[in-house]
Amino acid sequence: MDHDIIIYIIAGFIAQIIDGALGMAYGVSASSLLMGFGVPPAVVSSTVHAAECFTTGASAISHHAFGNISRDLFRRLLIPGIIGAAIGAYVLSSFDGEVIKPYIAGYLLLMGVVIIIKAFKRFPPREVTTKLTPLALFGAFMDAVGGGGWGPIVATNLIVRGNSVRETVGSVNAVEFFVTMSASITFFFTLGLDHWQVIAGLAAGGVIAAPFGAFLTKRLPHRPMMITVGILVIFMSARTLLKALGYWHWF
Repeated sequence: MDHDIIIYIIAGFIAQIIDGALGMAYGVSASSLLMGFGVPPAVVSSTVHAAECFTTGASAISHHAFGNISRDLFRRLLIPGIIGAAIGAYVLSSFDGEVIKPYIAGYLLLMGVVIIIKAFKRFPPREVTTKLTPLALFGAFMDAVGGGGWGPIVATNLIVRGNSVRETVGSVNAVEFFVTMSASITFFFTLGLDHWQVIAGLAAGGVIAAPFGAFLTKRLPHRPMMITVGILVIFMSARTLLKALGYWHWF
C-alpha cells in the first residue's frame, strides 16, 4: 500500500473520532492534519469536503444504531440544510467566504464560553423546536461557502439553547451527510473533482472511526461532554480569528 494513503487514512480516522463524538471539527481536524503532513492547501480544501460524503454517511448510520438521533430534530433540519448547502456551493465562485468567517468565529467563541458555563449549572434539557429552519439554512450555507461550519454553528446553537447534547450531536451529524452531499454534488458540477487517492484515504479512515465516535457520544457523561464541546468551539473559533488577523501560522 502506498505510504501516502496510510497518512490520509490516519488523518480521516482521527478527524472522524473527534467529529463523531462531539458533532463538529471534522474539516478543521482533517485539514490541519493533512497540511501538517505536507499536503498542499488547495488539495486539502477540495478533498476534505468530498471525503465527508462517505464519513458523514457512516457517522449517520452509527448514531442511528446507538439511538443518538431525534427524528423530529433530524426532519426539521434536513430540507433547509440541503437547500442552504446547495446555495452556498453555487455562490462560492463569486463570494469570498473568508470575509465573513472572522465574524462567525467571534459569535462561536462566545457560544463556547456559554456552553462551559452551562456545564457547571443545572439546567434540565429541553427540546428546541423554534428557529430551526433559518439555523439550518445559515449553518449549511456557511459550511459550503466557508469550508466548514455546519457542526459548530448548528450544534453549538442547539446546545446553548438547552437541547440534549447526545441528541444534538447525533441528529446534527446525521443531517450533515445530506448537507455534504448537496454541497459536493453542486461543487462537482461547477468546479470538478480530483485527487481521488486523498479522498479514498480520508473516507476509509473516517468510515472505520464512525462507530467509535457514535459510541463515545452515547457513553460520555453530560458535563464532561459539554465542557469538551465548549473547549473545542473556543479553540476552533480563536484559531479562525487569529488566522484572519495574521497571528496564527501553525496549521
